[in-house]
Amino acid sequence: MSDPYDVVIIGAGHNGLVCAAYLGMAGLKVKMVERRSEVGGAAVTEEFYPGFRNSVAAYTVSLLNPKVIRDLELPWHGLKIVERRALNFLPSDDGRYLLTGEGRTKREIAKFSEKDAANYDAFSDELNDIADVLRDLVLQAPPNLVQGWSARSFREALRLAFVGKRLRNLNIERQRALLDLFAKSAADYLDGWFESDPVKAVFGFDAVVGNYASPYTPGSAYVLLHHCFGEVNGKKGIWGHAIGGMGAITQAMAKSARSRGVDIETKAGVRELIVEKSRTNGVVLDDGRIIRARAVVSNVNPRLLYERLVPNEALPPEFSARMKRWKCGSGTFRMNVALSELPSFTVLPARACGDHHTAGIILAPSLGYMDRAYDDARKFGWSREPIVEMLIPSTLDDTLAPKGQHVASLFCQHAAPELPDGTSWDDHRDEVADLMIATVDRFAPGFKQSVIARKALTPLDLERDFGLIGGDIFHGAMSLDQIFSARPMLGHADYRSPVAGLYLCGSGTHPGGGVTGAPGHNAAKVIVSDLKRRR
Repeated sequence: MSDPYDVVIIGAGHNGLVCAAYLGMAGLKVKMVERRSEVGGAAVTEEFYPGFRNSVAAYTVSLLNPKVIRDLELPWHGLKIVERRALNFLPSDDGRYLLTGEGRTKREIAKFSEKDAANYDAFSDELNDIADVLRDLVLQAPPNLVQGWSARSFREALRLAFVGKRLRNLNIERQRALLDLFAKSAADYLDGWFESDPVKAVFGFDAVVGNYASPYTPGSAYVLLHHCFGEVNGKKGIWGHAIGGMGAITQAMAKSARSRGVDIETKAGVRELIVEKSRTNGVVLDDGRIIRARAVVSNVNPRLLYERLVPNEALPPEFSARMKRWKCGSGTFRMNVALSELPSFTVLPARACGDHHTAGIILAPSLGYMDRAYDDARKFGWSREPIVEMLIPSTLDDTLAPKGQHVASLFCQHAAPELPDGTSWDDHRDEVADLMIATVDRFAPGFKQSVIARKALTPLDLERDFGLIGGDIFHGAMSLDQIFSARPMLGHADYRSPVAGLYLCGSGTHPGGGVTGAPGHNAAKVIVSDLKRRR
């Protein structure tokens, strides 16, 4: 048995690392244990074929919070983020294309619709105004439902008043738009602004990223909004690439945490939590070692935590019953491919690196196409005509592939978390990977022949490798019943669990998924406050 720590953290994914660094800054003695052989969780870079390295699961940067970057001094610890030369590239079925980005989006939209181009500024202003207000809430614990009257319930009432004050900064039209974005489908919201299918598709794609749903599903507009919160190098709404891949982010976070005294151990999976007298005070590792701590912090999916690690008798029955209904499943099939050359698209033929090769390449020409992809996945297990976003990070980062060759990330949807016929994803991995390659080849003939090697991750692989239940990259669906004060459950949105001394800091808490660092930041504030109060 080790000497007691102030805090032990389960899982060295990016939010766990952020939480650990902040706790170390507060002078706490912190131990972090990670099941895998390296830190980073789903934000890691690995060599998947000799000479070819790429981000394995998480694959692009925008949502990483600027305050977290500053506080953890990530650039000082080696992090460098570069911007894409263009934002998104969407080939259409009629031989035209959209290439969006700073200074070019409105002009590109006009190729499809002058009316849509005229509406673009107002659309962009509305999303930006709402995102600006909500950004202030990202680094705050949401109001937590507390029964009865007490000092704690009074504090939560003040927190609710703060949220109300922030929202009052929006005029009445913006407040109506905010309601639309929380409740409507992305298609309904975009139909109010645009008439062109490709224009609606390039914006609507964000509504289905990591969201096992149709763009016509009510609530999908919020997922679109969630992806508007980000910025890169001080520029809002921009997406970028971390030199060295997503692992460069978590490696810098680990260096920051270690510089503040955090003890990080890999190949150290947790078997169960120790709960004594209704309070957790440590963990038992897979190898039988016991690590004692005044507090335990979980960076894993809430359902994984409560169903597999916390003794069932330690949880209220009604809590356990509701947590079993925690919705997970992103519809994600993830691939990395090694390429002998850059793809040449039918609508923009060129092998030399162009701005469009550095963009997020969206292969889904309409919202109807995306809707059919979701419908297919529900019926058959995967989309017959899938949605594919392809990034080619080696166009921005020559450390990832041999000179003259490239790596590409394929983020593919939709793939059912569990196949409807009861078969295993292990039986269909190669079949679906072939389909994804063929889908890209349809838009860029010759792509299939340029593939030197590939690595595919089904929803089952994502669960086994990274603990993403149902392959859910967000640790739980970002639906209206699972966000803000309901994430992961009403009454437990303050990063505290029903078990005293047990906290959550992962994407299953507010503000949700993506490589943000915000849940880790927010949880650390709560934990420091509680431990100081106990002292």
